Amino acid sequence: MALTDNQRAVLSFIQHYIAENDVSPKLQEIAEGIGIRSRGVAHRYVQALVDAGFLAIDRGRHRGIRLLKEHSHTPPHKDTMPLLGKIAAGSPIEAIPGEDEINLTDFFGKNNFAVRVQGDSMVDAGIYDGDIAIIEFRETANNGDIVVALIDEQEATLKRFKSTPHGRFIQLVPENRGMETMVYEASRVRIQGVLVGQLRKYT
Repeated sequence: MALTDNQRAVLSFIQHYIAENDVSPKLQEIAEGIGIRSRGVAHRYVQALVDAGFLAIDRGRHRGIRLLKEHSHTPPHKDTMPLLGKIAAGSPIEAIPGEDEINLTDFFGKNNFAVRVQGDSMVDAGIYDGDIAIIEFRETANNGDIVVALIDEQEATLKRFKSTPHGRFIQLVPENRGMETMVYEASRVRIQGVLVGQLRKYT
């Protein structure tokens, strides 16, 4: 079953919470962790993950959410890769092997989730189809931020954020000169996070 971006964000949050705390989060903690106010919405996402076979819930047990290992996408404490040394982007320097690792959670921060970019609406900002965008959970944004915005509680999009004077309307601006800015009443748009980094695989 294909997961929505919100369901993937919830699953990622639960995986990281359990990895860090050795217990599962409460619904209120999930809601706060993914930047929403409603426990009911968080419960709906959790139930969708149960129905999809990613989670189980031990009824009557405090903190009863349980990951199903066969569906776990993020092994605990494995957000690392070897850090072998430094390399210059200018003059060549010696690459020094070492035993250190770079922890992606430490690098980007813990209050984040990742989404895979589809389409070419952000190419002028250097964000291409297939890139992994690293998003910090937030409910607010500053003008000029690149955000994940949820429109009418249905469609999520990655665009540059701009609020009009008095905040009545929100502009979601593509970074592609061939595309037009989308304008919505502020009540129709909910910010879910702000872009803080991206990953790209070249092969």
